[in-house]
Amino acid sequence: MKTAITLSRVEEAASGPFVFHQELPDGFARAAHHGYDSVELFLPGPTAVSASEIKTLQEEHGLGIAAVGTGAGLVRHGLSLTDPDAGIRQAALQFIQEMVELGGSLKAPAILGSMQGKWGGTIRREQALDWLAEALATIGDTASKHGVPFIYEPLNRYETNLLNQVGQAAEWITELGLQNIVILADMFHMNIEETDMARAIQNGGDLIGHVHFADSNRHAMGFGHSQPLPVIEALKAIGYNGYLSAEIFPLPDADQAAAQTIQTIHTLLS
Repeated sequence: MKTAITLSRVEEAASGPFVFHQELPDGFARAAHHGYDSVELFLPGPTAVSASEIKTLQEEHGLGIAAVGTGAGLVRHGLSLTDPDAGIRQAALQFIQEMVELGGSLKAPAILGSMQGKWGGTIRREQALDWLAEALATIGDTASKHGVPFIYEPLNRYETNLLNQVGQAAEWITELGLQNIVILADMFHMNIEETDMARAIQNGGDLIGHVHFADSNRHAMGFGHSQPLPVIEALKAIGYNGYLSAEIFPLPDADQAAAQTIQTIHTLLS
């Protein structure tokens, strides 16, 4: 398994669970200093930073790009794939597609988290899931042209009411025959929604394509009450060789969070 750490440049997410919020050159340098393999980027949009600039920083610091997030589409522009307004749904799809193109140019997948939205009011759950499935089918096809998957993240009940558990998402993706879609197993969300996180990983099986490595309180692992070893053992059992990515609060500060995370991962994998 490989290590990654989050780097956000979205002003609206300044208080969000991302370790580094500095300018990209500083963020890349800090990630490399702590010994991470890659960074996971949370950018304001697909044109905020050029792919060439990112590639230059990669080469300078010897880092990969684990994934690119799409959440700025919601926090900055109010877009979601299940909005009652068809125009907003189309704008959301376009935003994500453009982020997929950016990620693809870096050989990195994009992640769908908060932009999946939720159902309620005049929108039934079945309708929202139909819209989500249609969008995922389109986005998965776009990502496949770059040779990368598209990552879908089940979120906890306080952030969405669509799909909250890893096994539930895996079953839904399989039943619909969605292609080139993998699941992000986020240990913070799983701590809320799963009765057994290791079993949830097993339920996800080979659809698990990315892991957010966070403790129960969304701090660095070891600063809460999660037990990560059974999760690591379950990931090994399903043959997972992707990223353990720190999407966590920068507490007590960014460097301590970064150091704690990578030390814990190295201990667990040794």
